Amino acid sequence: MKLTRTGLAADRSAFLAAGYRLPDFDDATVRASTAAHPCWIHFGAGNIFRAFQANMAQGLLNRGVLQTGLIAAEGYDYEIVEKSLRPHDDLTLLATLKSDGTVEKTVVGSIMESYVLDRSDEAEYARLQEIFASPSLQMASFTITEKGYAVADSLGNTLPSIAADFEKGPGQADSYLGKVVSLLYHRYQNGALPIAMVSMDNCSHNGDKLKAAVLSFADAWCGRGLAADGFAGYVRDESKVSFPWSMIDKITPRPDSRIEAMFAADGIEDLAPVITSKNTYIAPFVNAEECEYLVIEDAFPNGRPPLEQGGVLFTDRATVDKVEKMKVCTCLNPLHTALAIFGCLLGYQLICEEMTDPTLRRLVEGIGYREGLPVVTDPGVIHPEDFIDQVINVRLPNPFMPDTPQRIATDTSQKLGIRFGETIKAYQNSPQLDTADLKLIPLVFAGWLRYLMAVDDAGNPFSPSPDPLLKEAGAYVAGFSLNDGPKDLDALDGLLCNEKIFGVSLAEAGMAETVKGFFAELSQGVGAVRKTLEKYVG
Repeated sequence: MKLTRTGLAADRSAFLAAGYRLPDFDDATVRASTAAHPCWIHFGAGNIFRAFQANMAQGLLNRGVLQTGLIAAEGYDYEIVEKSLRPHDDLTLLATLKSDGTVEKTVVGSIMESYVLDRSDEAEYARLQEIFASPSLQMASFTITEKGYAVADSLGNTLPSIAADFEKGPGQADSYLGKVVSLLYHRYQNGALPIAMVSMDNCSHNGDKLKAAVLSFADAWCGRGLAADGFAGYVRDESKVSFPWSMIDKITPRPDSRIEAMFAADGIEDLAPVITSKNTYIAPFVNAEECEYLVIEDAFPNGRPPLEQGGVLFTDRATVDKVEKMKVCTCLNPLHTALAIFGCLLGYQLICEEMTDPTLRRLVEGIGYREGLPVVTDPGVIHPEDFIDQVINVRLPNPFMPDTPQRIATDTSQKLGIRFGETIKAYQNSPQLDTADLKLIPLVFAGWLRYLMAVDDAGNPFSPSPDPLLKEAGAYVAGFSLNDGPKDLDALDGLLCNEKIFGVSLAEAGMAETVKGFFAELSQGVGAVRKTLEKYVG
């Protein structure tokens, strides 16, 4: 069987017999409607988009709730479109891996058009301009990662590609963001039509990050006389251009070879993954967990598709912020980070395997229920205890989710402050609570220091996951070894006082000595990590 629209039509009965959920709408009608009246374009044609937004849209198309499909655009790695989507007529195979051991297999066919955001391809760029000039376009959404919104480096210096675009103007911009803003400028030139620019990336206050990036271009171009004076005002006018906040949550690891083999056993051909020239690992299939959440600020100046019928929660900005804090600061992300750090130290290769370890399970239960829930932000639309119940009992233990502690450990220095620091601040600000009662969070911090030594609990060296502060932070533990344990623990003080890493100064919070004590125990030779965890987790 071929994963193409022709192949799907020819072998529909075979797909159904093999248990696949299929597009159940008139493809030609939806395609024509999308071309004539585009409603939703999405930038970033990666795994989460195809597993979540595209699958949700298909469900709504199947039920007749939507009449137009999705338009996908890719501005960073064109090969995602050229080598994965287009050879399969923009179809994707989705394996939803459920915790009960079953796999839901779906052919996702809601993407009606796909484009590379390449100015040198005149035909494709002209079509994207046509889409942005359409009065029917209600939203442009994004999953381009938090780094995709950066216009400056960590020192505040404008990135060279962005600076060049500031000088070139909308007619010649070459950066990803520059080309997106050029399309928005084209919409302005064609009637200053309203639109929602919706970041769906997994980062806090994502709408503000996108807005700041777009405004930097608008202001630069208007200030240099490269764009009409009113463009910057158009971007700032929330009745014309909105930048809603959103919170998205769905785990979509890189495509797994076991899933490829499952599809191949069903008789589906040509599903080999591709590693692009930009090192993107992409395949015609996606494997993902069953749980998913998407909460969006209801700010759409040109109206919006009825995505609430597909499970999206529309609410106000304050509630989106509360949901984000609930997930990131208490109910999911801190648990993930704890498992990542100790999973790497204890030699685990899968997050789900860690959840079969009684000590590690008690660790995340303690961080979530005992230390986190007393100060959790309750958003009202999702109950925090129900959320964390699902995380601990369904999501993390799912034996069919091939997610790794090594992947989650990426950029840990950038995560500790928001994932644990906010809880510490809440304890500091509470008259009923005391940071001295926090034991497991400082144990995780000490675990990260032990992780920076790049030696596992068996005494074997390992390569820490990429992290922008890996070298800088690692220097603080470079003089320690497992042979005799750390001696001069005061050498850690400079790191433990770094509020940018921990969210607070651990010394000022009264936690630095606790962290140093835990670190000393974790570093007392081979097996000390396991011994220390069992001693303090209970």
